[in-house]
Amino acid sequence: MRTSPQEAPPVTETSLSGRQAALIRRLSDQVRGGRLDRREFMGLASILGASAATAGGLIGARPARAQGTPVEGGTLRVAMIVRPVEDPRRFDWPEMANVARQFCEPLVRWEPDFTFTGRLLSGWEVSEDAQTYRLSLREGVTWSNGDAFTADHVAYNLARWCDRSVEGNSMATAMQVMIDPDTGKLAEGVVAVEDDLTLTLSLPRPDISLIPAFSDYTALIVHPGFDEGGGVLSDTPIGTGPFELEELEVGVFARVIRREEGWWGGRAPLDAVEFTDYGTDPNATLSALESGEVHVNDETPADLLDQYDSIGLERQEKETAQTICCRMNMNAAPYTDQRVRRAIQMIVDNQVVLNFGLGGRGIPAENHHVGPMHPEYADLGAPEVDVEGGLALLDEAGARGETFDLISIDGDFQRTTMDAVAGQLRQAGLTVERSVIPGATFWNAWTEYPFSATDWGGRPLGVQVLALAYRSGEAWNETGFADPEFDAALDQALGIFDADKRAEVLATCQRLLRESGVIIQPYWRNMYLHHAPELRGYERHQAREMHLEGAWLEE
Repeated sequence: MRTSPQEAPPVTETSLSGRQAALIRRLSDQVRGGRLDRREFMGLASILGASAATAGGLIGARPARAQGTPVEGGTLRVAMIVRPVEDPRRFDWPEMANVARQFCEPLVRWEPDFTFTGRLLSGWEVSEDAQTYRLSLREGVTWSNGDAFTADHVAYNLARWCDRSVEGNSMATAMQVMIDPDTGKLAEGVVAVEDDLTLTLSLPRPDISLIPAFSDYTALIVHPGFDEGGGVLSDTPIGTGPFELEELEVGVFARVIRREEGWWGGRAPLDAVEFTDYGTDPNATLSALESGEVHVNDETPADLLDQYDSIGLERQEKETAQTICCRMNMNAAPYTDQRVRRAIQMIVDNQVVLNFGLGGRGIPAENHHVGPMHPEYADLGAPEVDVEGGLALLDEAGARGETFDLISIDGDFQRTTMDAVAGQLRQAGLTVERSVIPGATFWNAWTEYPFSATDWGGRPLGVQVLALAYRSGEAWNETGFADPEFDAALDQALGIFDADKRAEVLATCQRLLRESGVIIQPYWRNMYLHHAPELRGYERHQAREMHLEGAWLEE
């Protein structure tokens, strides 16, 4: 997103190093030139270590929404799918982290205003070449078992994240720059513990994405005895957070209770938070809200907004980088042929899919998984829609007579989105089958289907998304996409702080990904939730994160 030119005063915070201040001044020049909007500036400045107050002061901080004076006591009841809470680095659903983050915390938080603030870190410094990170830990943090939190504990977690041998460890993708390619483990000399509260990371090449990666829902910090204790967080729920896990029954219920002493942030207002699983039927959650069984839901489907609005609830909404990808696996016939993939992509109109699949509540995407909410977005224009051209490509590939099986889970926007894609392919005269699979079955093999729809959470930077989902050989690369030119351009982009310069490089990645035809990415979706009027101190997060240490119930 870009804005009209505006004034940005010089950086004055004395805690910033000269190099940090110089980089932020360059960003402020982009704000003045209208090339960077407020949200992008705030996010990038905070990655460099500027506080939210400093970053907001440069461009005029927006006032916080009035909430009143917190009242202590009460149990907040949440409607949400309750999933296993095992090893955070292997989490693949935000609901897992929404329970876990109440008692386990990240180093950094991605705030609802799109800035980054320290949680277990009090601050950080990043060198101008993005190869040296100095991490300062928050003083006075203790684990719920009484142990002091130290830099050695962070080093332990970094080593866990950098272990490529652990199946489903998505943090290994985020930490790739720190991993020895020969051993698949944390490279020697990258992490240095200076003292109990300070670490230095010396990277072999630049990477600007580490601070955002520290905020991911898979980046919750576990106790150094985690692996010895069995490696299942719900079995040994030691954490540094404001609550403690009291109960968890997968698919049914979870409960956390306030940590009465020892949390560095003081005391949370709420006595407890309960998560109740009502299944995937949003009408069941609607009934629970209407009857007062729960105070808030995890997410309101876009097609049910009017029904939820009608029962006296308050609605919160946010534009996000949440999306869905209808992807073709390059390793499965007939999608091994680029002409087939491009043909299907050309037949589908993303605006039609948005209208049908999400009721128009979002913005069209461009089939390369980087959007205008990302600071390094390169505008390649809307993807080509050419039904006749697509059919000609299918004829050329000898695939016009193929039967295309489109797979999705049952329920919500994933099904309606894939239905919209299937409908357009049928209108073009193709033979299409629709396979709708229960979620529990679908997610057991989600990276293996030939043509399926997958819900993707948003990330702060476009380079993060591309590294996680499309870099060759990564655990979450569901398309099988592998392109050395793409990988090289992505590595280059990861070393560029300047958003405009990074966009010039990322344009290559976006173009290569779109031209490969592996995804129809139809839209970026707005996200909604509803809550009872008495809930205060809680805000819809762009990545479905639940931050509840400041939430309270008005009497």
